[in-house]
Amino acid sequence: MGEPGFWDDPSAAQTVINESNELKGWTVPYAELKGRFEGVESLLPEAEELGDEALVEELITELAAVERELETLEVRRMLSGEMDNKACFLTINSGAGGTEACDWAAMLSRMYQRWAERRKWKVEIVDFVDGEVAGYKSVTLKLSGSFAYGYAKAEKGVHRLVRISPFDSGNRRHTSFASVDVTPEITDDIEIDIQPGDLRIDTFRASGAGGQHVNVTDSAVRITHFPTGIVVSCQNERSQLQNKETCMKLLRSKLYEQEVMEREKNLQEMGGEKKEIAWGSQIRNYVFQPYTLVKDTRTGHEAGHIESMMDGELLDEFIITYLKEFG
Repeated sequence: MGEPGFWDDPSAAQTVINESNELKGWTVPYAELKGRFEGVESLLPEAEELGDEALVEELITELAAVERELETLEVRRMLSGEMDNKACFLTINSGAGGTEACDWAAMLSRMYQRWAERRKWKVEIVDFVDGEVAGYKSVTLKLSGSFAYGYAKAEKGVHRLVRISPFDSGNRRHTSFASVDVTPEITDDIEIDIQPGDLRIDTFRASGAGGQHVNVTDSAVRITHFPTGIVVSCQNERSQLQNKETCMKLLRSKLYEQEVMEREKNLQEMGGEKKEIAWGSQIRNYVFQPYTLVKDTRTGHEAGHIESMMDGELLDEFIITYLKEFG
């Protein structure tokens, strides 16, 4: 990087920097964990010999922390897919259940946003369609962070909610569904052929929060790709040009996913089959009443602290268990 002319080609320079950072992402944590382990290994016999119980306890706690972080590094080692280290788009669509399903989509959106924030990733709401009464008919998030797609792809599938509906005056128990789709962000180093003549670009007024600006300008953009029927939209940015750029990124991501699926002739290769958003096709159940339980139907992993799950705290447990079994 210190070579003369390194920055003459900013795009190539950035590629080198990204590769360097990716390597450092492995070597630096490993060296740090190795040093911490060797430190405990050298001090523990001496502490036990001296009978220093407080130091022994501190060293054992440190050893447990090293073990946990080593497990995290091991999971990252499994994220060796071509696109695992990319940012991603996560789309939630409400399914069977009406207003309740739209509210469920909003609850999942909040869960994923909290989870991403805990991981110190950048989270953006790219597009959304409000439900008629509450929540979202659909919402698309962009997650940018280390191995965002590698982790988030484990969430692709149908998620089932069971609870007493706040929208039912009879306080009856309802079952609702929402689907989660995850696609990697395709960067400029991957070529996706998109012909201008294959696109229809529509503009419309953005909805929701945003002040007076969204009510008087057609800043939101929708792009239809005729050969595949894929439709993407974005209303996150104030600028129509920015929304168009985000739309094109999302379209490229979806076209890449489709290309990989066709090439490998296996829908599960990129994270699971697309199924009907209804009973019997779910990957995970979230039960609020008559008891509290979250259970993944693929791995059998479960947790009873559903509020912590919906706050994004326990999601890593489910994802890591899935990656260990299927990653």
